[in-house]
Amino acid sequence: MRHPSVRLHTLLAGALAVVLAAALGITLTGRPAWAATRVVQAESHAAQSGVVLEATADTGGGRNAAYLADGDWMRFDAVDLGAAGPLTASARIASAAGGPGTVELRTGSPTGPLLAAFPVTPTGGWQSWTTRTASVTTHPTGPQTLFAVLRSSAPGDFVNINWFSFEDGTTGGTAPGWVAVDRAAWDAQLARFRAMTPAPVPAGTVRVPEFNATCSYSHSKPDDPIVAPGLPGASHMHSFFGNKGTDAFTTARSLAANPATSCTPAKDLSAYWIPTLYQDGRAVESDGMIVYYGSRLPDPTATVPFPQGFRMIAGDAKSQLPTPAGSANQFFCAGEGGEIGRSADGNWPVCAPTAKLVHQLVFPDCWDGKHLDSPDHKSHVAFTHSGTCGGDHPVAIPSVSFVVSYPTSGSPAGFSLSSGMASSIHGDFFNAWDDAALGQRVKDCVVQSAKCNSAGTF
Repeated sequence: MRHPSVRLHTLLAGALAVVLAAALGITLTGRPAWAATRVVQAESHAAQSGVVLEATADTGGGRNAAYLADGDWMRFDAVDLGAAGPLTASARIASAAGGPGTVELRTGSPTGPLLAAFPVTPTGGWQSWTTRTASVTTHPTGPQTLFAVLRSSAPGDFVNINWFSFEDGTTGGTAPGWVAVDRAAWDAQLARFRAMTPAPVPAGTVRVPEFNATCSYSHSKPDDPIVAPGLPGASHMHSFFGNKGTDAFTTARSLAANPATSCTPAKDLSAYWIPTLYQDGRAVESDGMIVYYGSRLPDPTATVPFPQGFRMIAGDAKSQLPTPAGSANQFFCAGEGGEIGRSADGNWPVCAPTAKLVHQLVFPDCWDGKHLDSPDHKSHVAFTHSGTCGGDHPVAIPSVSFVVSYPTSGSPAGFSLSSGMASSIHGDFFNAWDDAALGQRVKDCVVQSAKCNSAGTF
């Protein structure tokens, strides 16, 4: 069903935005941070069929082309495809339905030569965004009329689109914001991992693929070394766990060089952080966080460890939506008596005096195998779909989840986060495990589907 009552932007507004951005040297709303060259906003189409626009929850805001179905199309004029040579084309998409379908880019007409095609699979929702890329070896040069054509074998809407981009070359990640993995170092780490001998699993071991790091609160800073690296004070307040040296200037090298951690085991020097929780205007710091590493795949045997310096974000700091009882990813009460009511605004649980506030945050578990990070800190990873990792994210990595508890039962006054409402809960993971310690745990516990403790033993 198409989204009702959406006011379309005019072509003039889109064109003026592009001109002003170019003149001022700024990045347009909704673009990735690295898109200083050829980015085409979906809302800037010159003509369309079956397309509406809506406000987007994607990084940077703006508008996206919404609820697109088979046969819909958009036309974009004077799209500069540059000089002869290879291109990397990208499409920023979201889908609750997944098709099966494809976003086709064609030149000249809706049936003209195919420039690139992006397969559409479910991303988790109409505002759960991911970036699809395609290599283009040959193409017309200079300004071109470009058509985005939607194809699906299933009835109904199957995809939203925020933007397209074009980079010279097919490196797929050398631009700012994309951090390429060191291929030689990663290949060597993988070789060591594959050569590891798994420990025998004792009889009676719970056959669940899992190990964990048990962490206490370390410190708070208005810093974010993933989103705002090198900019102290540029973030809302974060509560940090793990590596005690984490700040705005943190790098993979600095984490490895600092052996002080609030986590067990000591060989996990990773940094973990979440927005700070407030009650009656005062910070309430966690009384403990367990970082679980596991697998949600029916067959976890293909899971590999994280490369050094890998980082990712789960959740959305910009989400400011009500979270009534029953909402997805909401805070809950753990302990005897559980939840006994809701806050006055309905967004937070009130726990029994014998229970306390808890949240579980789940991270993506499939990786593109190429990048340690991406412009939005999410596009290099994706959630498992239908029990497998594939497409642009074929590598199975451990499924990370934060289980954070707080020493409070709450009250009708509720809480707030430094990022805003309860729906803005999010978390950051910056890997700095010792390679051997992490690899052996993945081999023993995840690959063998055996439940392990923080020491990595059964």
